Amino acid sequence: MAIQLTYRRTSRLSMRIVKNGDVHVSAPYGLPRSEVRRFLLEHREWIVRARKRTEEREQRKAAFFGRLPLQTRAQADDALRRLRALIEPMVETHSKEMGVQPAVLTYKAMVSRWGVCNVRKRSICFSAYLLLLPQWCVEHVVVHELCHLLEPSHNARFHALMDKYFPRWKEARRETRRITT
Repeated sequence: MAIQLTYRRTSRLSMRIVKNGDVHVSAPYGLPRSEVRRFLLEHREWIVRARKRTEEREQRKAAFFGRLPLQTRAQADDALRRLRALIEPMVETHSKEMGVQPAVLTYKAMVSRWGVCNVRKRSICFSAYLLLLPQWCVEHVVVHELCHLLEPSHNARFHALMDKYFPRWKEARRETRRITT
């Protein structure tokens, strides 16, 4: 376990556990290192519990994403074929309904995002790991990315578009998070 200390403009000490289990501490400028050490010692039980929770969460994520084999070319090709068969009819249906058309659809094995929309290029990239989700959760991601072609940010207008074109979006997002964490 590594401890990373960063001094910044803040009024109090704080810490967080990052994915690899390291402890990141933020401290006000000028605070002596002895105070930081005392803070860490006082919170060592919390650190142990938080590191354990983080490790368990990362193991669950790895187990989830590990369910889709992508190690060989044949596996990747099969996943791409299945993904296109799943996504492209949804894009076609919702694009017509919403009056938008992406210029390019691409697919990658992304674990940090389900989809990415480049508004300037009008391109959408979907994660291969969508194959691990229920179809209605995949549809939520498709509508979400298509809505970005109408509204780039996650503001009130974007949420109104989501409400209009996929009313169960909050439920789908909750279900997706439940499945993957």
